[in-house]
Amino acid sequence: MSLGQIIRNKREQLNLTLDEVSNRVAFSKPYLSTIETGKVKNPPSDELLTRLEKVLKFETGLLLHIAHLERMPSDVRGAYESREAENIKLRQVLRKISDKRGQSSEVKELLAGGDSKDGKGGMSAGRLVPIINKVAAGYPTDFNDLDYPVGIADDYVRCPDLHDPNAFAVRVVGDSMEPRFHEGDIVIFSPSLDVRNGDDCFVRFTMPHETTFKRVFFERDNKVRLQPRNERYSPTIIEGNRVDGIYRAVVRYERL
Repeated sequence: MSLGQIIRNKREQLNLTLDEVSNRVAFSKPYLSTIETGKVKNPPSDELLTRLEKVLKFETGLLLHIAHLERMPSDVRGAYESREAENIKLRQVLRKISDKRGQSSEVKELLAGGDSKDGKGGMSAGRLVPIINKVAAGYPTDFNDLDYPVGIADDYVRCPDLHDPNAFAVRVVGDSMEPRFHEGDIVIFSPSLDVRNGDDCFVRFTMPHETTFKRVFFERDNKVRLQPRNERYSPTIIEGNRVDGIYRAVVRYERL
């Protein structure tokens, strides 16, 4: 989500018109409109962003943080955000270790802090989601997922409005999920969401360690049906105790 979209959404949540906001921040309505629609030629100043934070009741410094990131050259910004995403993952690992070993409240507070401004108040310029590897949209296959959800990825994809810190992405291999998903597409999965019958899911198996990408249906007698979308492929019925994890697809990036 862009800076302008974040500002507009918050203004609408507060039931404020552009005229009202314009009067309170002492900047013209047309200029504010170009900011919200992303058509602004001159980026908003820190002074205006500070006023907008107060009028629209943002957390102090949030709009400044997002705006400064957007002004960075793309390569610098990518490097910065990749490091920040890795730092968040490392803090999650250390937090789990801390919880198991009963560390002091001061240590836990330190590990909980600085988890990026991406998710504060539900406002985000887009979370960086790790692309952990590839998943077969054919039959289950050997797969190295970098010890998900702990591992650090070699690449990331931006996903606006997704706030699950354990979300991950994979690249599709094969054609069994066509016509909706094609080889090379990047699909993002969210472990925090409930899985329902018919959802497109990333499925992990217990030993042997395999994964696949299929529609999931929960059958009787603790069985799970993995249904390809491509009618040329047959469904597979597996025992529920073979499943190590089922994660629902939430976003697809199509390869052009």
